[in-house]
Amino acid sequence: MKVIGAGFPRTGTMSMQAALNRLGYNCYHMQVVSREKGHVQAWTDLVNEKKPMDWKKLFKNYQATVDAPACFYYAELLNEFPDAKVVLTVRDPDRWYQSIMTLFNTMKPLRSIGYIIPNLGRFIRLVDSLSDKFIAPARDRKSFIEGYERHIRKVQETVPSDRLLVFRVKEGWEPLCAFLNCEIPKDTPFPHLNEGGATLKTKFRENFLVKPVRIVLIIAALLIVAALVRLLF
Repeated sequence: MKVIGAGFPRTGTMSMQAALNRLGYNCYHMQVVSREKGHVQAWTDLVNEKKPMDWKKLFKNYQATVDAPACFYYAELLNEFPDAKVVLTVRDPDRWYQSIMTLFNTMKPLRSIGYIIPNLGRFIRLVDSLSDKFIAPARDRKSFIEGYERHIRKVQETVPSDRLLVFRVKEGWEPLCAFLNCEIPKDTPFPHLNEGGATLKTKFRENFLVKPVRIVLIIAALLIVAALVRLLF
């Protein structure tokens, strides 16, 4: 692990993931958690039951991480990977709150589907646990912004200043590449990915709904074929 992203979700972390990937760091993000076998359960065990995490095993294929859940464990990661650098992505608190609530509002209609698709249900429960534990149990504006600002202060107090970059994605390649001692990509503008509701719905659909629906359709087709065979023969 070379780069630890300590910024909260909805602070440009999808853009950061794309930027770090472009710089040659395979980057872990919350959207990866659902795709890596066993990762939802491993994080759930850590968050809810405080079971030990094998960080090196978890991140064996990654050189960077951004977004939740890892951003909440930046201190533990820094202890495990003492040569890593920390990037704290930030944005205006009010805009951050609006954005994080977009995430929760997008999840609302999916909660009932989580009873049918177990992996989706486990993922949503993990998101809820992380929010309650590390931001605030109440999701009102005051509580959430206080949690957001408290986290920023804690990171700045904990991480040595020479290993910390406080970064807004609108700043682009220059400060990030200078901090990581990387050359600025000449052929690629800094990625600014849309993290709005439509994008979130697409990500949830890709990660949780497409494969189960495809399986259901295949099973239904097989059942229809079997029924036709019985009728014909």
